[in-house]
Amino acid sequence: MTEERPGAAEVVDSVLGALADPTRRQLLDLLSAQGEATATTLAERLPISRQAVVKHLAVLDAAGLVSGGRVGREVRYAVRPAALDTTARWMASLAAYWDRRLANIKRVAEAAERDSTSTRPE
Repeated sequence: MTEERPGAAEVVDSVLGALADPTRRQLLDLLSAQGEATATTLAERLPISRQAVVKHLAVLDAAGLVSGGRVGREVRYAVRPAALDTTARWMASLAAYWDRRLANIKRVAEAAERDSTSTRPE
């Protein structure tokens, strides 16, 4: 993995692990749409308990995808884009690497094809 800064591999690993669960992806979608929300508000929109939402939010928080801030007695959660940005940069770098490799394979295959057709007796 190409790293842009120390710890990028750990960030990407934790983000991909957190996003592996469809409920956590749905929580991120809801938070993105709402801006911020409490665990209770989020649980009302999902077929799981508030306690389950809190556990999922803890995983997202540990991955750096959301943050919770206390407002009075409530904890309001919001999306933090930095970890997603790091993961997106890694994915773009990986895609560019494979694009270069595939372009090289295509060039080699096309050159071999040209060579084989130019050396055939007619």
